[in-house]
Amino acid sequence: MEAFTFSYPTKNYFGQGAAHKALAEELPKYGKHVLLAYGGGSVKRNGIYDELLAILKEQGKEVTEFAGIMSNPTYRKVQEGARLVREHKIDLILAVGGGSVSDCCKAVSAQAALEEDLYDYEYAKHKVPTAGVPMGVIVTASGTGSEQNAGAVITYEEKNWKGPLWGTAASFAVLDPYYTKTVPMRQVISGAFDTLSHCLETYLGTPREPNLSDVMNESVMRSVIENIRKVKADPEDMQARSELMWASAMAENGVLKLGKVTDFQCHMIEHQLGAYTDCNHGCGLAVIQPELYRHLAPEAPAQFARLAREVFGVAEQESELATALAGVEKFADFIEEIGLPTTLKAMGIEDKAMLHAVAVTSIRTPGCAKKLTDEEIEEILLHVLG
Repeated sequence: MEAFTFSYPTKNYFGQGAAHKALAEELPKYGKHVLLAYGGGSVKRNGIYDELLAILKEQGKEVTEFAGIMSNPTYRKVQEGARLVREHKIDLILAVGGGSVSDCCKAVSAQAALEEDLYDYEYAKHKVPTAGVPMGVIVTASGTGSEQNAGAVITYEEKNWKGPLWGTAASFAVLDPYYTKTVPMRQVISGAFDTLSHCLETYLGTPREPNLSDVMNESVMRSVIENIRKVKADPEDMQARSELMWASAMAENGVLKLGKVTDFQCHMIEHQLGAYTDCNHGCGLAVIQPELYRHLAPEAPAQFARLAREVFGVAEQESELATALAGVEKFADFIEEIGLPTTLKAMGIEDKAMLHAVAVTSIRTPGCAKKLTDEEIEEILLHVLG
């Protein structure tokens, strides 16, 4: 296990009705100016907006709205939010939605407190913001675990770039499983798959021999697989939704990453695919990840074989590599079982020239079992074109 320093600042309020308890305790800590951030308007249709607005008004808050945050939040949207925060002297950002809203607001928080351009500050000067406007998150669509950390995934359209920016971690997060009933089942499943992908990309990092974080991760992955099946069979299964929501938080609150250099190579490839196509993140991961793992398993057969045995229930084969590859096929079968796409064409993506651009612009991650070449990434993408 690698050396680490661990601090976990986000206070989580979990369970039905958690928003009332959280806001009653948290809102008095901040000034009167609140930025209420949300996406395309579903929070208004499902009643969550009215519920939260009433609580804010009861607490005497003056609300500025920041609406229209898209599923792949853009750098332009971040700058729009930062301007609102400065103009209205916002004391607290309240992000209501899924990971996209949370990611956007984390970057908004950092940009609003920074005189320089956030992207240049991080990628030209190689600095990380140390201050930001306080924020809280009301999660309505779980899966990303975005509310648990300071990382934000933002699309910079002018640069054809989608990648990580460091923002501000939420001071508190509301995790009410009942709120997830307001989003379509397709989004619930793709979000939960994102959780599984986070776990896999943490598990398959270095060191490659198992440690306590990996053993805990195996349990989380088994739970995610079991509860995706349950919620798909019965959308009213609140126990399954609760388990998925907490698994999402566990995958990204840092606990499973302790002592690890994570992989996340699949995420980096999918991010660039998203930069060029604006595709659904969970679906993009589902298409790419099995083929990527077929390619990587020979580089770390013992690690992939343990995953196959402990998470996907594969019996011991004639070799570690055979066991590892059998596990990858069980993973691929599970994706098909839960109804996520298995080819890029199924997602409406067919441009081979664009896939070349994705390959050559994808970030390479240090925890991956192999440093992939441009040609290897392009080959993987062409294999899943369909």
